[in-house]
Amino acid sequence: MCHNRVVKLAFDEVKATQAAAAFLRLAGAPLNYMALIKLLYRADREAFRRCGISITTDKYVSMKLGPVTSNIYDRIKASSNPNAHPSFWSAHIQQGAAPYSVALQVDPGSSELSRAEQKLIEEIFAADGHKDGFALADECHRDFPEWNDPGESSSPIDISDIIAALGLSEDEALQIESLIDKQRAAFRLVA
Repeated sequence: MCHNRVVKLAFDEVKATQAAAAFLRLAGAPLNYMALIKLLYRADREAFRRCGISITTDKYVSMKLGPVTSNIYDRIKASSNPNAHPSFWSAHIQQGAAPYSVALQVDPGSSELSRAEQKLIEEIFAADGHKDGFALADECHRDFPEWNDPGESSSPIDISDIIAALGLSEDEALQIESLIDKQRAAFRLVA
């Protein structure tokens, strides 16, 4: 699907931070970071189905405990390093008091999220926000065929793999690829 071409988004850290913050606001407390990553992945996956483009604009990898939003994971890991380069993410979301948790420090707002994206985040949280990270990981292993167990390593998940796993038609896949190309071009204009 998608002409066997690797399909990549241009990562928008502000939008990804706002999406994560939306989940943290809904939780009303720090979240286990694995749970947050799984919720964000679920939101992106469903956004591809409904809208043809992800919310976080992240790239994805398979890891031992399921699919991961890669850039977000890197920022979470960097938030525990006091020598890490400051980022938009770290100015708003930092390591929580509990081990393996993240907390909203300063609300980044939601200016980059459409109302439909905010509603989708609310739906995903209502359905899955009460589950812990391991339960969400188990469901990803069972329900998301684009995930492959890489053992102790990681392997990329291409957007075309997600689209194929969603069972979208070739026309829908081509439309998603076109939307992604437009998003990348627009991001280059403002970057």
